[in-house]
Amino acid sequence: MRLAHMIIVFAALTQAGAAGGALAQAWPNRPIHVVVPFAAGGGLDTTARVLADKLQQHLGQTVIIDNRPGAGGNVGVEYVARAAPDGYTFLINTNGQSISPAVYKKLGWDPFKDFIPVTQIFQSSATIIANVTSPFKDLRDLIAAAKAKPGALNYGASGVGNALHLNMAWLAQRAGIDMQMVPFRNDALITNAVLANEVPVGVVPSSSAPEFVAAGTVRALAITTAQRVPQMPDVGTVAEQGLPGFAAPGYQGYFAPAGTPPDIVERFASEIKKALATPSVRDYAEKSVVQAIGSTPAEFAAFYKADVANFKQIVSDAHIPLQE
Repeated sequence: MRLAHMIIVFAALTQAGAAGGALAQAWPNRPIHVVVPFAAGGGLDTTARVLADKLQQHLGQTVIIDNRPGAGGNVGVEYVARAAPDGYTFLINTNGQSISPAVYKKLGWDPFKDFIPVTQIFQSSATIIANVTSPFKDLRDLIAAAKAKPGALNYGASGVGNALHLNMAWLAQRAGIDMQMVPFRNDALITNAVLANEVPVGVVPSSSAPEFVAAGTVRALAITTAQRVPQMPDVGTVAEQGLPGFAAPGYQGYFAPAGTPPDIVERFASEIKKALATPSVRDYAEKSVVQAIGSTPAEFAAFYKADVANFKQIVSDAHIPLQE
């Protein structure tokens, strides 16, 4: 009886594996929904639509962009966490996906139990900027001034608890300085405040800096990623300016609901990597000042796990109040 039972179990597992393979082979046979947890028209929404066009060509199915904004992106994230794991709903998100578990008291989703990381699309950076009349020529000057007058220097960032704020908090911890964050509603307002000398420095996505740097209206002090960006090759990184090992990359990436078949996840990641290699997407990445990645699910999962842990540590060390 024991042998018979083992044979039955083995047969069932074999059939289940065959069914999974058949599912992947048949996928996709209807439209795919990509949820953007922010309103239409923003950077992430644009990325989703650029890649959707390529996916439709490669997969032979319509890719529908579904904007579900609200609660700092958490409305759309929770929607995908509760979606059927059948390969027809994906989430595209920024590193807000890594930050929310660190800054919110309660979430309607778990960063690991509810999602499978599929692929990192792009890596982005931030640029620390100052007015061209500022005494700060680079990051070393800024750190020296902040050490000379603890708590006296302000910097502009777009809101409490977002990546720009948290990465500047981390920089301050590493440098042993105390700077006060002044919140702005968006990146354009930060740049305007720096231009008007309303704040001595600001931190903005690198995508919004090259135009002003090239025009000579702002000075770029540092790039927050491990590598310089080609659009501003003369601007040193934070790590190059006295804080070795400092790297605060942003990301855009795809996630699937937990339970999505692994072969579908792998196929979707593979198709995204192909799309990233096309000339039009490469041009889009260059104009957006981002680096195409196209990681495997395993690579993105490892990166995501470390990113979630890193932001939790930053929030804890900086004693940043949690949000409701």
